Formats: sequence, C-alpha cells, structure tokens
Amino acid sequence: MIENASKWIRESASQGAQIICLQELFNGPYPCQSEDHRMFDLAETIPGESTEAMAKLAKELEVVIVAPIFEKRGPGLYHNTVVVLDADGSMAGVYRKMHIPDDPLFYEKFYFTPGDLGFRPIETRFAKLGVGICWDQWFPEAARLFALAGAEILLYPTAIGWIHEEKEEFGAGQRSAWQTTMRAHSIANGIWLGAPNRVGIEDNLEFWGSSIIVSPRGEVVAEGDQSEGLLIADCNLDEIDVVRTHWPFLRDRRIDAYGGLLNRWNADPPFTRPG
Repeated sequence: MIENASKWIRESASQGAQIICLQELFNGPYPCQSEDHRMFDLAETIPGESTEAMAKLAKELEVVIVAPIFEKRGPGLYHNTVVVLDADGSMAGVYRKMHIPDDPLFYEKFYFTPGDLGFRPIETRFAKLGVGICWDQWFPEAARLFALAGAEILLYPTAIGWIHEEKEEFGAGQRSAWQTTMRAHSIANGIWLGAPNRVGIEDNLEFWGSSIIVSPRGEVVAEGDQSEGLLIADCNLDEIDVVRTHWPFLRDRRIDAYGGLLNRWNADPPFTRPG
C-alpha cells in the first residue's frame, strides 16, 4: 500500500499538486468489519514505517502529504490518526479522530480511543488544514471549530461504503447524504473542502469512492467515481474572503445565544421531587 500510494503521490506532484490527501487508513485493509484482536497487529507507531516513507517522499517532491494511519500510541491504546507531513519532510501536525462510530461492519469503538487533540488547524507551507476523519464529517460543530481557528481547507479522509444487502434500497440516498453534508460545511463556513474516499470491495463492504473537492460556495469542482485514481483542483484561497463577505455567516453568528450546544439535549422535562 505504501508503494501504491507513493505511485499516485508522484503522479499528483507531476501534475502540480501541492497538498495531497490519502484515504482513511490508507496503508492497509479497513480493519473494523469485526471485533478481531488480530487486527491490532496492523497498527503503527509515530514515527513508523508509513510516516517515515511519506516524510521522505514529501521532502523529495516538496509537497504536503496527509497520511491517515492506524496508530499504536502505547500498549492497549490505539487511534485512528492522520499525520501531516510538510513539504520539507517534517511533521507539521497530528490529528486523532474525535468521533468514533459503532455501526454494523464499522465497529471502530472496539479499536480506537477517541482523539484528544481537539479541532486545531495544522499549518503547512501551502495552507492551514483542518483535518477530520470520516465520521467527523457528519458533525457541523467540528467543521465550524476548524474554520473559526483559521483553517483554509477542510480535509476528510474517508472509508465509507455500502453494506451489500443495503445498497439497492438505500445506496443512492446514503451517498447523496454524504456529499450533501460536506457541501453544507463548505457553504456554512466559506471554506474549501476535500474528501478522498476508499474504493473497492473488502469483504462485506463496497466502498463507494465518489471523492469530492468542494469550493467555498458549495460547488463540487471535482468528483471521482468508484475506481482508483486522482482528483485534483486549484483551490484559490483568496476566494474564502470573497465568499465570506458576500455570505457573512460568520459575521452574523449569535455567539451569545448558543450555550445550549454544550448540552447533550435541551428538551428534558424539569425534574421535581414526588410529593
């Protein structure tokens, strides 16, 4: 997988790409279709084989590489993690997946401890990146916090697809919802967004690809299919200010009225003592 990713990274760089984001858990199979302790053997430390290979390549090509891995942080402590390698080969930053799903064939809570680094942009030579991972992309709070902290591009390396027996009935709607929520993040925050998704069939999952790059206006400026390949777009960062001054959502936020967002739920009835 490292060799395969390196081939595509070199091709991306030859076409002028400066920031290159790989799919979620790029260097191995998606491990979470069952609760299997043997899958922990796929995890790597930081630094490790994958991050060292990507750092060397980033320095050689002078590109930023966003490398998602299965991280072994310590004995019994594992994360779904992204390591961002800057264009000089140095480690620009790390993000650990904050929202951990537990769905049929996506049993991630068995493997991954929730992240503890928050939603902090990672500054690189070419842009400030707000990097989430897959399930994070369904939460508008995360996208907003990245944007408020100065991110210029949101990136969501992803592993999402269809369960075979659900595809016919729900497949089109699931994929549409996935793309719609990310377009909404771009619009609401006036920000560029890229989501590279896995492709291919792995056991009981068919990853639907359909990777997208979205403008600050919510326009899909590049879209992939279900085959392996590259998705490249020119992301003009000056567009962020233009869009935000025409759609001033950040200006009009009522930060004095959003305290309820810190509650789990706001519709509980008042509790009273009997009698």
